[in-house]
Amino acid sequence: MPSAKVLEEKKVAVSNLTEDLKNAVAGVLVDYRGITVEQDTELRRKFREAGVEYKIVKNSLLRFASKEVGLDELDSVLHGPTAIAFHREDMVAPAKILADYAKTNEVIEIKSGFMEGKVISIDEIKTLAATPSKDVLIAKIMGSLNAPVSALARLLNTIVEGGTEIADLIAAKAGEAPAEEAKAEEAPAEEAPAAEEPAVEAPAEETPAEEKAEETTEE
Repeated sequence: MPSAKVLEEKKVAVSNLTEDLKNAVAGVLVDYRGITVEQDTELRRKFREAGVEYKIVKNSLLRFASKEVGLDELDSVLHGPTAIAFHREDMVAPAKILADYAKTNEVIEIKSGFMEGKVISIDEIKTLAATPSKDVLIAKIMGSLNAPVSALARLLNTIVEGGTEIADLIAAKAGEAPAEEAKAEEAPAEEAPAAEEPAVEAPAEETPAEEKAEETTEE
């Protein structure tokens, strides 16, 4: 009968595995039987670079842990040597690294896998492995988002360097009035000159005859 110390160690190991399975978004179980030290070192290096956690586990402990998180279907593959590769954020990385590695190293055998709390088949793991990685997808998305901004920046720079001729060309394609015409339309019309007031005629000077007539009348 196992000692209390051994039982406690197993309890801790199961608890740790349970937390790993809970926090992992995806993982792959493999049979590593026959792998050499050099091959194992190379595989672990690839996992580290991708942020993938890789552990060799006992089937009995993994069986308890998988039941705790609802992955009971893994029980059927828990025989022979078992290692688990999982990631806490990237669903693709574990499957992609193992699938690529298995192409040139037949000693690695993929047993099963899980994703977001559900067991997935070997075919689903292969499909997952063919999906672009998280970093590649982010790069593609950022590139598509930056493309319109870059095009707009280049267009504005061309307009600045080309002056009104380029602006007129772009406006013509957009069905707008050329820049010069637009400016003319915006400019206020010059005020028409005010009409000249009619000249006021000066009173005619009285003639001597008229003066004499006035004098005679006064007498």
